[in-house]
Amino acid sequence: AKARFFSNLAGNLSYCRMKLFEVYPLFDIEPVRGEGCHVWDKEGRKYLDLYGGHAVISIGHSHPHYINRIQQQLGELGFYSNSVRNGLQEELARKLGQMSGCEDYQLFLVNSGAEAVENALKLASFHTGKSRIGAFFGSFHGRTSAAVEVTCNPKISAPLNRNGHVSWLGLNDLAGVEQTLASGEFAAIIIEGIQGVGGIYVPDPEFLVGLKEICKRHGALLILDEVQSGFGRSGEFFAFQHADVVPDIITMAKGMGNGFPVGGILIHPDIQPKYGMLGTTFGGNHLACAAVLAVLEVIEEEKLIENARAIGQVLKGELVALLGEEPIRGHGLMVGVSLPVPAKPIRKALLFEEGIFTGSAAQPNVLRLLPPLGISKEEVGAFMQALSRVLAHEGSNS
Repeated sequence: AKARFFSNLAGNLSYCRMKLFEVYPLFDIEPVRGEGCHVWDKEGRKYLDLYGGHAVISIGHSHPHYINRIQQQLGELGFYSNSVRNGLQEELARKLGQMSGCEDYQLFLVNSGAEAVENALKLASFHTGKSRIGAFFGSFHGRTSAAVEVTCNPKISAPLNRNGHVSWLGLNDLAGVEQTLASGEFAAIIIEGIQGVGGIYVPDPEFLVGLKEICKRHGALLILDEVQSGFGRSGEFFAFQHADVVPDIITMAKGMGNGFPVGGILIHPDIQPKYGMLGTTFGGNHLACAAVLAVLEVIEEEKLIENARAIGQVLKGELVALLGEEPIRGHGLMVGVSLPVPAKPIRKALLFEEGIFTGSAAQPNVLRLLPPLGISKEEVGAFMQALSRVLAHEGSNS
């Protein structure tokens, strides 16, 4: 009877299957295995990964130390709530402070980049008692309520999210920022350490320094969004460290967990916590902490920030030799390439003909490169040869 029940159930399900909510245009490729800077699809084809799933894969796919750390923790305790002490959170705070140079900051752990931004904005509003936010044209900060309101893309903002809290600013325009903040109504300015989705645009170091001075003068906080550019990707632990600036709040996620869902904010000691001010059920859980600690340990042991800096220079040098100086932007292994042709067919050819994953950007001719931080010169060389072939082929067809 039991066997007949499950047989009938399976038959019924074949006629009435739940569908996915189709919000992503998908390449017809299904990766099933990864190692280092490569993934394999279910047909066994090998791909070079120069995108890392939106900059998420920082220490490489299936790193053995990462796997062991999480497996060991799972065998001990996978989860308990934030109503009790979690020594892994304290261990993580110490390690993160030591490696990032932000030891004076306070850590609050969440589950994603958007959630990190939400909490950063909320905290700034709590601290200042104000509600207006300055954000930049070309920005991307997430898809949730406040995060999408400070994201410069009206197509992904629902009417519910359009609450009139945001004034839009021009990158590297200090005079415009000064004029806007002069009203004294602003809780914060939020800016990416490097604009990612917008096309890999780097704020001038002098601009970031001036931005902090303007914020301080007008009683606003400076939030540095390092969700995509943090955890060593730029050749510094955080991209803002290419400038001499001290943010009030720093957001983190993506490469932080190497694929495990985790995010966080670092909070300047001038901002004092109160019980109940922020909260999360899953944030900072035992498995998340184990994942981030593994990432930090591998970054330190394998000198991946130094590698990002050095190999990033090699990559940019090769790209400049091929395309010229002007189209190449970014730091470390966060590189944007403005192509002389639309990027979409180039990405498609790289993927299906050459077996290489790359990323897109808001600008249709920009190729975004965000490989794992351990990528080698040989792997960069393989990409450059493939890109040269694809560009030559596309050029002959145009």
